[in-house]
Amino acid sequence: MKKVIVLVTVAVLLAFGSAYAKDWKKVRVGVEGAYPPFSSVTPEGELVGFDIDIAKALVAAMGAEIELVAQDWDGIIPALLAKKYDCIVASMSVTEERKKKVAFTNKYYNTPAKFIAKKGAITEFSKDSVKGKTVGVQRATIHDKYLTDNY
Repeated sequence: MKKVIVLVTVAVLLAFGSAYAKDWKKVRVGVEGAYPPFSSVTPEGELVGFDIDIAKALVAAMGAEIELVAQDWDGIIPALLAKKYDCIVASMSVTEERKKKVAFTNKYYNTPAKFIAKKGAITEFSKDSVKGKTVGVQRATIHDKYLTDNY
């Protein structure tokens, strides 16, 4: 998985208590829409997936209406900061840099990163075993940063 799933900001909204939640008529939720099965767009243009279901359930628990706002990943935090939406429900790893800009809640699921290779190609993942080999990783992710910094 490209990122550990976390819920950004919605729990903060819920944490203000029921009196404050009653003031919320509509919650605009930023989602990526390009990370199935967590979020994707159907041929009919509907946003669907696990993150979408989580967002809908949380906003329903607030007694509010939801407005899903699809956003390209690279702009998901800047758009939140620009108040394009009220919160984000999307796959996002908690990093120190991101914690300076947004409030994270607890994870609602976790998928640990794994290295895979053809059976017998590498017996252990180390600098020596990957020397001269190509390692595929999704660009601009925490996994990319880890591999670039360490290998």
